[in-house]
Amino acid sequence: MSRLHKRSFSLAGHRTSVALELAFWDALEAIASAQGRAVSALVAEADATREPATPLASALRVLALNHFRSGR
Repeated sequence: MSRLHKRSFSLAGHRTSVALELAFWDALEAIASAQGRAVSALVAEADATREPATPLASALRVLALNHFRSGR
């Protein structure tokens, strides 16, 4: 089983932590780098656009999956 790694962010004026597998953090870093922005900006966008009932960690996993699935 893959170990979760926590990272903290300020989102919409509050601090929060997100726990993801290292492979997902690596994927999000690659996506952010390709877009010329910080991982924190990518996380903030995912937070702002996710459905209220969707956990942020799930939204980030789906973001990474959809990005690489689409071949961008």
